[in-house]
Amino acid sequence: MSELHAFIAVARCGSFTRAAEELCVTQAAISRAIGRLEMHFSQVLVKRTPHQLILTPAGQALLESVRVPLAAIEEASCAMLAKDQRNRLSLSIVPTLASVWLVPRLADFYRRHPDIALNFVPYRRDEDFTGAAPDAAILAGEAGLWPAGWACDYIIGSEMVPVCHPERLRLRREAGRWQSPSDLLDEPLMYHTSAPASWQRWLQGAGVTDARPVLANGFDQVSILIQAAIADLGLAVLQRCLVRDELAAGRLAAPFDMPILLPRGYYLCAPVQRRDHPALETFRAWLLELGRSERTLLMPSAA
Repeated sequence: MSELHAFIAVARCGSFTRAAEELCVTQAAISRAIGRLEMHFSQVLVKRTPHQLILTPAGQALLESVRVPLAAIEEASCAMLAKDQRNRLSLSIVPTLASVWLVPRLADFYRRHPDIALNFVPYRRDEDFTGAAPDAAILAGEAGLWPAGWACDYIIGSEMVPVCHPERLRLRREAGRWQSPSDLLDEPLMYHTSAPASWQRWLQGAGVTDARPVLANGFDQVSILIQAAIADLGLAVLQRCLVRDELAAGRLAAPFDMPILLPRGYYLCAPVQRRDHPALETFRAWLLELGRSERTLLMPSAA
């Protein structure tokens, strides 16, 4: 259905860009949707010229066949589902943040809002809110870099701290080492493959302005990176909200526990046209309140 919506928008607008603006998605998402549709039918539907888009005979035939039925299906579906969907929210979220941070706190949300049901759907790192898309997603990213047509609220995760095995910290301190953040450059610096610049940004925030860290092992999941630090494979710079329990339990230690914020964090994202979804409005208000209170707890004193 979403691919057909994209196709009809392209036919009506005559442009991938204008169709993307109308549907509040990215131009790449529209292009992928048309590609999936053409692959499904094994026919070219849209001919791309330097100045315009033209429907092929197959595309014109498809448009004439589906435009009216699709509108009727959409209208009937909205009428049937509107009441039920008001209190249902489908949500996608970065897996480690879900298991470590959000899920342990959801009991409070359900106590406050027992009428709302949350449905967690598979996480897509390149979420573009096309296809079988969730109502909203909690994604990692930076302010100002989200696609046009998205409403995004910062929740938590920009508070970063370097962590290591406690024994590594003890041995380095007994040897008179690790007196300043620059001393960490001599250690194996592990990193998350989607954010390789985190070490350089953290070191610069810690006063090592000319930092050029040589990175060691990379991991594509934060949960594995945490376990690698616990296994003493090296140091990692991680979101404080994801390692708070490990630090409190002594499974990890922070050699320099400084109040440093990086641009990257976790954001609640949704297309702007879904912002008035009642369940999303309620969940957003609760999540923003939770994020504010947690950030106050997580940040150490600058002194």
